[in-house]
Amino acid sequence: MADVFKSLNLLETLKESIENNKLSDVKDAVEDLLISRINLAVVGDRVDEKATFINSLHGLCPGDEGAAPSPSPAAPEEVADYANSKHPDFHLWDLPPVPNTSPFKPEGYMDRVKFLRYNAVFMTFTQTPQANSVEVFLEARSLQRETVYFILFALAKDTEKSLEEKRKASLEVLKSQGVRQPKVYLVRPSTLEKFDFCSLLEDMGRDLPEIRAHALLLALPTLSSTLVTQKKEAFKALVWAAASLSGGMSAIPVPFVASMVDSSIAVRILSKAQISLCLDDKSVERLARQRGMEPTKLQELRTCTLSIEVTKGEVKKRLAAAEKDLTTVSTKLVEMAMPRHARSVSRSFTAMLQALNGAIDEMAADAEKIVAAAFGEGK
Repeated sequence: MADVFKSLNLLETLKESIENNKLSDVKDAVEDLLISRINLAVVGDRVDEKATFINSLHGLCPGDEGAAPSPSPAAPEEVADYANSKHPDFHLWDLPPVPNTSPFKPEGYMDRVKFLRYNAVFMTFTQTPQANSVEVFLEARSLQRETVYFILFALAKDTEKSLEEKRKASLEVLKSQGVRQPKVYLVRPSTLEKFDFCSLLEDMGRDLPEIRAHALLLALPTLSSTLVTQKKEAFKALVWAAASLSGGMSAIPVPFVASMVDSSIAVRILSKAQISLCLDDKSVERLARQRGMEPTKLQELRTCTLSIEVTKGEVKKRLAAAEKDLTTVSTKLVEMAMPRHARSVSRSFTAMLQALNGAIDEMAADAEKIVAAAFGEGK
């Protein structure tokens, strides 16, 4: 699709596309965000921590359908693919470790594992990065690939002191091989909310093309209230884009999209929000199991009907209520939502915006309560 997302502000970029009469680009963006297409690769020895890391990124427990097993059944040189049943287009690729041989040509390894096909690559290790892995990193940088990251896995036996010593030693290895301003992210595979994983996500958000950064955001499990807020903002931008395609822009006549957005699209967006915010029964039960809690304790925190189940009947009811309540929409909301060249706002645009934004707020509030209960935030 066309490169719609160029800035760091998703909503402003969508407005710019509307202003430039590029509604087909916005339509493609809506579809891409609903699909959440992204490919991440994990390089390193096939140890328990690597499998746990892959599963944590998918929000899975060992033994769940689609979970990465340990030990890995893949052959030493084989690339293994793990898709996410909730987000079928979010793939994690288990790449074999970089050979510790000499002489070594990084291009050969990169070609064999199709290194450049992935949106981002994690170079993982448990002690210090080996020299050939650094060579692969440097080769990727020479090819203008900025989305390659070194991750130091925290082992169960590690202490705070030993982890800092490992990080320091790793940085020295990277500097000695010519890596400028090296960075090593400390990650505990079983509890991603700890240590540097959130910092890694922030850096990835800046490094990835915006469409991929949002795809990653929507596909990850809700590990913190910050992630819930970011997901909520992304869905509100998606709602704005979808509502715009309903024919709300009378100043921009594009007949083929005039009736595209209806309750079916609204159901798709809210279903995606329910899954992304981890409010569905399976996600809540899995989180409770991971945290050693009774599932009912977390399930009871879902007070929004759409958090429990997204049905076309409920969505239609909300759209109808918003249609009746259009007079309460302030002029300020309209001015904020519409691009400067638009002259009027259709009832469908305004009703869609009001109904879905309200639903997203309610669902995000439920997700925040579940995160607080599960991870102890606010205590």
